[in-house]
Amino acid sequence: MSTAHTEAKAEILARIRGALHDAPAPAPAARTYRRASERAGTEVVEMLEDRLVDYKAGVHRETPESLPGRIAELLGASARYVVPAGIDTAWLPEETAARRAIADPNDARKPSALGVRELNAVDAVVTSSTVSCAETGTIFLTGRPDEGRRAISLVPDHHICVVPLETVVELIPEALTRIEPTAPVTMISGPSATSDIELERVEGVHGPRRLDVILLG
Repeated sequence: MSTAHTEAKAEILARIRGALHDAPAPAPAARTYRRASERAGTEVVEMLEDRLVDYKAGVHRETPESLPGRIAELLGASARYVVPAGIDTAWLPEETAARRAIADPNDARKPSALGVRELNAVDAVVTSSTVSCAETGTIFLTGRPDEGRRAISLVPDHHICVVPLETVVELIPEALTRIEPTAPVTMISGPSATSDIELERVEGVHGPRRLDVILLG
């Protein structure tokens, strides 16, 4: 930023502060909304599943033992898929290792990086998740090592997202308490979709066309 721009910005902010210096302090916002769930855990998980199905995501309930088989089934004949470097490799089917790419969290800075062109040639991505809100049917990714940088969850056409049951909450305020305030947050509610002027649904415009959520118990 040039010196002129810096000085202009400082002047604008000084004028704003001057105009507001004698303004009355606003009253604290009333937080009358629910901030803690009173529902049973099983009911909250069922709510999340219902919302995700309504949003046209595939939902599967698995255990650690059945998880690799389910992921293998969902990958099908995918030529290549990508995983974040920090994912639990016990989740992944061994027979797919030869077609698995690993996205290092810092690989955007490397000559061998999986850039947009390389990711566009990948069929699917498998990630974990930070927390999921049942009330809105929203899964939160925050760039943790087992979720990877945002691009790997947006560019491939098929996202397989593992949601451990202990990370499912009912309400948005509960979800936000589990998120690092400075983390880059990606919120997912079903496959990427939009509608044209005639309300024809078009999928895959802003992200994966297909979303499969695995509720891991």
